Amino acid sequence: MSKKDVNSRIQIKEKKKKSKRRKIIFFIFVPLIILIGAVSSYAINLFNEAEQVVSDSYEDDGRDKSELRAKEVDPTEDHVSILFIGVDASEHRGTKDEPVRSDALILATLNKNDNSVKMLSIPRDSYVYVPEVGYEDKITHAHAFGGVHATIDTVETFLDVPVDYYVKLNFNAFVDVIDAIGGVQMDVPFEFTESNSDDKRDSIHLLPGEQNLDGEEALALARTRKIDNDLERGKRQQEIMKAVISKATSVNSVFKLDDAIQAVGNNMTTNLTFDEMKAFLSYGTSGNIDVDTLNLEGSDMRLNNTYYFSLDEQHLAETQQILQTHLDVAEESEITTNNEETQEPTNG
Repeated sequence: MSKKDVNSRIQIKEKKKKSKRRKIIFFIFVPLIILIGAVSSYAINLFNEAEQVVSDSYEDDGRDKSELRAKEVDPTEDHVSILFIGVDASEHRGTKDEPVRSDALILATLNKNDNSVKMLSIPRDSYVYVPEVGYEDKITHAHAFGGVHATIDTVETFLDVPVDYYVKLNFNAFVDVIDAIGGVQMDVPFEFTESNSDDKRDSIHLLPGEQNLDGEEALALARTRKIDNDLERGKRQQEIMKAVISKATSVNSVFKLDDAIQAVGNNMTTNLTFDEMKAFLSYGTSGNIDVDTLNLEGSDMRLNNTYYFSLDEQHLAETQQILQTHLDVAEESEITTNNEETQEPTNG
């Protein structure tokens, strides 16, 4: 075979290889481009839907800032805190005008510098001073006494930490969101039965072990106090919240988020604007987010035949310090206190 024929064959083979590579590239990238286009279009619709939902859920709490802040915060620049208030305001719990207690309280502090979040679970029976009524009571009663405002005042008073924002959700949102994302993977620590969200007694039966829970099952795990206590209950709620965040931000849940957004929007009130919420996207997009869970220690207490959870003062002080440091407000609080002490009394 001549050298010319050999070169000709080599050129033909190279053309075939290039053609094959082009086909491979075509079959890889065309579906990818279509997917990116679909996701982009979906993302735009999702963005618009989220903006509308937040706008409908917005509720002015009457505060420009926390009284423990020297100035207003900007979540794009400052470390901030969010109080999550879980309530059961469904019809079977009584009349529309009946006072509603908070069933779950979680204070989250967010630090911009190290992209970290600390979540403190507050036991619902914690015996604390409630400014709304001027005496000590269970913290769960604060919401019944004066709604969100009274709950925020109570949390700020006993933790000495500013509450910048709040998000109030009822149980329907909890159930619907988890169902919308296809359930959450949880390790159930024990066998138990619990009422569902309609208070149908023992309608939820779970066995111990790792399993995928739907909304009603996850709610039962979050609410039950039959086996352990309020402290462990708070820890379970934190773990479920972390599981929801993990599942909602996974690739598999991208096309389920519209249902989740609607579920939240129908059952949420917040003083966060959509622009303020967008500021929190950086925590999820700038790398690994560090989520640390905190819990309050204490002991059982009975007063006038009523159960309360008595907080351990030393551990409470340590927790206050952790949260103040995370928010970088210790120095700010000291300056505010000094200004109040040096302020000259007015003659009246």
